[in-house]
Amino acid sequence: MRLSTKGRYGVMAMLQLAMHYDQGTTSLKDIARQMDYSDAYLEQLFALLKKERLITSHRGPKGGYRLSKEPHGITVGEIIRALEGPIEFSTCVGGSESVPCDRSPHCVTKDLWEQINDSINSVIDHVTLGDLMDKNKNFKQQGKRS
Repeated sequence: MRLSTKGRYGVMAMLQLAMHYDQGTTSLKDIARQMDYSDAYLEQLFALLKKERLITSHRGPKGGYRLSKEPHGITVGEIIRALEGPIEFSTCVGGSESVPCDRSPHCVTKDLWEQINDSINSVIDHVTLGDLMDKNKNFKQQGKRS
């Protein structure tokens, strides 16, 4: 299992929106410029995030995008699933994409795959954009002390 650029870029773009949450909307062009990403690619990601109601868009001269909830109310898991679908470590465990396996009742490793799958999902479901913002502030403070 590997997280695609969709998931990685999506989390980072949402973090940009989180850092500007108190300032209202942020334009797609500003986010693309800050992150050195293509506007067109971010538009595709934001369409998926908007569809899942993680962000809202506002038109007009001061328009742009904004988180639909405060940063501590949006988890990394929600973002990744909005962009990539269910996170499943193996095709034999998980939810909607699970493939029935004839060996399942006697499989020695199935429990291991389920534990790994559950651990991954637990981590991404407990880390919020607010947590990442707090971590970013700590990094910046440590950099000033050095």
